[in-house]
Amino acid sequence: MQVVTGSDKGKVGPVLKVLAKAGMVVVEGVNVRTKTVQPKSKDEPGKQLSSESPVHASNVMHYSKEKGVRSRVGHKTVDGKKVRVLKKTGEVLPEARANMKKKEGGGEGAAE
Repeated sequence: MQVVTGSDKGKVGPVLKVLAKAGMVVVEGVNVRTKTVQPKSKDEPGKQLSSESPVHASNVMHYSKEKGVRSRVGHKTVDGKKVRVLKKTGEVLPEARANMKKKEGGGEGAAE
């Protein structure tokens, strides 16, 4: 994904997490925030932890590593199967669900 607007405009990185209800995504190396943590004991030094914060999905676009361009996503039928493709390059995108890790356990309402 490539950032289209904001202070991190032009940065490219893979999506680490999708927050569907909020309409946001976490992209590696984008919107990095630093948090200062106080030491827990006298012997331990303090720390500065940095982590990526979410960016609104409208501020990022799919990016083709082969051609080096960002593009919108379209749909095409290949071998009787509907797939997502980049409009500028025609490159077929992998399935979105294939990249997501499956949650372990049953979730809400599962019998224990």
